[in-house]
Amino acid sequence: MSIKIALCVYNDTELIKPYADVPVKESMTSYVIVFVLTLLLLNVWMYFQQPRMIFYPLRELYQTPADWGLDYEDVTLHTADDVQLHGWYIPHSQSQHALIYFHGNAGNISHRRDSIEIFHRLGLNVFIIDYRGYGQSKHTPSEQGLYQDATAGWNYLTKEKGFTNNQILIFGRSLGGAVAARLASGVQARGLILESTFSSARDFARVVFPVLSRLVLMRYDFNTAESIQLVNNPVLVLHSPDDEIMPFHLGKKVFESAHQPKRFVHLQGDHNNGFLQSQPGYEQELDSWLKTL
Repeated sequence: MSIKIALCVYNDTELIKPYADVPVKESMTSYVIVFVLTLLLLNVWMYFQQPRMIFYPLRELYQTPADWGLDYEDVTLHTADDVQLHGWYIPHSQSQHALIYFHGNAGNISHRRDSIEIFHRLGLNVFIIDYRGYGQSKHTPSEQGLYQDATAGWNYLTKEKGFTNNQILIFGRSLGGAVAARLASGVQARGLILESTFSSARDFARVVFPVLSRLVLMRYDFNTAESIQLVNNPVLVLHSPDDEIMPFHLGKKVFESAHQPKRFVHLQGDHNNGFLQSQPGYEQELDSWLKTL
């Protein structure tokens, strides 16, 4: 009797088991499909959101160098892909050297008064341009577009103003550091100055969005650390440990990727005002480095 019962139980189990597995497998398949679709939709949505997360252009120029007591030339130039850009050339009557300035991801050239005045006091002709989509420059910003804008600015100084490569310094702050490093990797400038910048868009995303950055396809590269490995002129990197936007260790990574001769300067204060909060040391460090050139 016990043997018959055991067999019945065995047979019942064998009959039930295959049917019990069906809902489990279907459920797992559904979860996988939902996950893949969600990830796909997230990537599509983030692809179109990334420009808004990177670029914060303002169109209106609220001041000009004339409001700061500086003479200037209003400059219009065109890129290789025929985008019209706007910039200012602020001359220095006693200087044979020029600095081309690439600003951060927000605002426009009219918000860079303090920096322009510092470089002018240091005895440099200053040329600053607005990227496409910023200020009075046409079109919309993009990574490759910004690189073309930088090249157009360089060509203006060398072809229109007659500066030689060895008379031009390249400066980039924040996002402008990636643009400046990319330009410097393809030309032989007198020197490169990078301030409060980052090693790459991917590195930055991993700090700010550690999980999301591993799930989403990055639309932008902005690989400053990679570009600077191709730079053969003197490099000055400045960064504050208190920078709340661009992590300090990413600035150090840029410096470590650069070839000699190079110098690193610790700033004080936050991302946007650190260079002012580090005065007068900031200006003194720039002056000291420029004299080594």
